[in-house]
Amino acid sequence: MDATSQEMLERLNASSQGTVLEALDITVVEASREKVAASMPIAAKHLQLVGYLHGGVSVVLAETVASLASVMNIDSARQMAFGLEINANHLRPKRDGELLAVATPIHLGRSTHVWDVRITDEREKLICVSRCTVAVVDRPPDGGDPLLRK
Repeated sequence: MDATSQEMLERLNASSQGTVLEALDITVVEASREKVAASMPIAAKHLQLVGYLHGGVSVVLAETVASLASVMNIDSARQMAFGLEINANHLRPKRDGELLAVATPIHLGRSTHVWDVRITDEREKLICVSRCTVAVVDRPPDGGDPLLRK
């Protein structure tokens, strides 16, 4: 990885402070126009009541890499990316370990992107497959900052 890529990863991860990424310990480990990957250690806060990985956590991880992948493919000075639709098939239960989510493009259109997301564990076993559609919209005049709205 070159210095520019490393700097970009550091900026992406620094910008996650105070977000769901920080709350769930999601770390972006690779980011390009062709692929975005993020890791997440499984901790007690990621489990459902009977002690297995909560499916919703996998969905958050999947939408995170898909949305960031769309950001890598738009002009973020004038456009924004939002998850529009997501589905997930939870294939294998997990109680602990490390997850890696990788998003790769299926379709990159002008107003929508569709991403294939594969979530694997530390042994490279497939835990979840997801497809996420991301809407690409023009940034509003206030830049999308809700604090500037009346």
